[in-house]
Amino acid sequence: MAGNAEMVVFVEERLAEEEKVARHAGGDSWRCPAGTPGEVHDRTSGIAFTVRDASYDRHIALQDPSRTLARIRTYRVLLSEYAEVWDKDTDRPHDDFASGRAVGLGFAVRQLAAEFAGHPDYTAKWLPRYLR
Repeated sequence: MAGNAEMVVFVEERLAEEEKVARHAGGDSWRCPAGTPGEVHDRTSGIAFTVRDASYDRHIALQDPSRTLARIRTYRVLLSEYAEVWDKDTDRPHDDFASGRAVGLGFAVRQLAAEFAGHPDYTAKWLPRYLR
């Protein structure tokens, strides 16, 4: 289906944007030293940035560039697997392994696309389908 290919391209483009931001931020791991609440440090132990208070630092540190890059690599594996079978991802799949794989991977990729639903290029037809 052409729509499925477009959805994969859309997600790949969003991931490329995130990857660029993460690489520009250094691609390093961040951490929050216990003795310095409100500070986020880079791999050299330098202060990458400070936040208003300690309630933000742990959350922000979990969004570090290296973790973002790892997540993007994982998502790309999923997209690659789906690209092999996206033409079999239909509303009425056949009762075979390939169709089941396509529908299952399609559901996962639709979830990834939905993460970017606020983007102007997102299409409502990509909303996750729920089959019973």
